[in-house]
Amino acid sequence: MSTRLVVIGPDATVAEAATVMARRKVGSVLVMTGEELAGIFTERDVVRAISYDIHAPQDEVSHWMTREPTTIDADTAHEAALELMRSGHFRHLPVVAGRKVVGMLSMRDLIKAGAAVG
Repeated sequence: MSTRLVVIGPDATVAEAATVMARRKVGSVLVMTGEELAGIFTERDVVRAISYDIHAPQDEVSHWMTREPTTIDADTAHEAALELMRSGHFRHLPVVAGRKVVGMLSMRDLIKAGAAVG
């Protein structure tokens, strides 16, 4: 799990979010309204947005993000996180302690940890 959160606001544009992801070398960003998790915006969302509308880079991420994303608790076992990712068809999971976002778990993190991904 990465504890270095990559965060944007819901009014950031798709282009701004893509730039942040590229610079930080991450596949997703947390969309936060203050301390509250508003959504998650991923590489797949960038592709989806542009494939639907050539002008989408100027849209706010709030239009394209996943609202109320699935999250996991910090003490969730790797295997349970992997199963949740597989069944939900996603590669990134915000990690929470109570209502506070404390990290981001990616499929890459699980591979590094030795979880049986294949």
